[in-house]
Amino acid sequence: MATTLSFLSPNPTKAQIIFPKNSSISLSTPKILFFGTHFPSSFPLAFAAAKKHKHILFCSTIPIVSTNATNYEFHDDSSEVELRLELGDESISPAEIFVDANENSLVIRVQNSGYLKTLLDTNSLYGMIKPSETIWYIDDAQLVVNLKKQDPELKWPDIMESWESLTTGLVQLLKGTSVFLVGESTEINQKIARELAVGIGYTPLSTKELLEAYTKQSIDSWVREEGFDAVAEAEGAILESLSSQARAVVATLGGKHGAARRPDKWQHLFAGFTVWLSQSEATDEGSAKEEAKKNMEDGVEGYSNAEVVVKLGGWDATYSKVVAQASLSALKRLLLSEKSLTGKKSLYIRLGCRGDWPDIKPPGWDPSTGADVSTAPS
Repeated sequence: MATTLSFLSPNPTKAQIIFPKNSSISLSTPKILFFGTHFPSSFPLAFAAAKKHKHILFCSTIPIVSTNATNYEFHDDSSEVELRLELGDESISPAEIFVDANENSLVIRVQNSGYLKTLLDTNSLYGMIKPSETIWYIDDAQLVVNLKKQDPELKWPDIMESWESLTTGLVQLLKGTSVFLVGESTEINQKIARELAVGIGYTPLSTKELLEAYTKQSIDSWVREEGFDAVAEAEGAILESLSSQARAVVATLGGKHGAARRPDKWQHLFAGFTVWLSQSEATDEGSAKEEAKKNMEDGVEGYSNAEVVVKLGGWDATYSKVVAQASLSALKRLLLSEKSLTGKKSLYIRLGCRGDWPDIKPPGWDPSTGADVSTAPS
């Protein structure tokens, strides 16, 4: 049975997390201090979850990053990464430096004139490290920190997980596999698809735009004239044609007329990695997490087939990059947890997207009968 890989704040005492119940966000609302960065109090925090058998992981969608350093140097040397921070004072001794490393976090402070100055504070290193093997020393006016990777094969674009490092790193992990965005809102799917596509250098596509261009009418008028089923069937045909498309981020239709809402229309969606952008009524982190688990386990709607779930409280297109970053972060962890996934997707496509994901059957398998036609009696 599949469980969920959830992204939650590891330190809820830092700020009170609130999901707005309204569907829009006022930018004139009072501001609060959240993890060292100012956001409107109705900021739509995203909770991401990636499906993975017998595996649960918690981390933050909004990394804690606090640094007074004007610059740093970073180098990836396969098995370890090196970070160089400017100390700015050659008289600082090792006894005045405090380095606290955990598997996915790093805090660096320097004692200066009787108080501790924070040079770096992040709960979101780009990859996992071996804390016990952390080495640091002073080289002239620089603090040099060597961090041992848990996964030497993972190339780190930067020391921290950020929009820039994720967009660079995920291209290497996806290996050309397309991404499909599903969910209740066509608008949200389109906005996030464009953000992701621009970020990772993929082609942004929208089934809504493709269908409307082909029929020369709006989706709403089509639904009024022919009903939900007709539009869902047509989108299913579009998804079939896009299933062999590489390096694309595809926004699908939301609502009752969307093919992704129907469990029997996922045959070709399985060709890419799927992200469910799900609007939530939850009012706190715990209930959002439980809601995501329940959605995945119920399997009532087709969306529960998605490999990544991002929970949204409210929506404002201004924050689309935050949602896109949460989606990339969840996808990264999914791909790192099972490195054969991209190859498996490629095989699924080559065999004709027959609907046998994730348990791919031999080449002679007949999806209509469930039998291997190559061994069937003549």
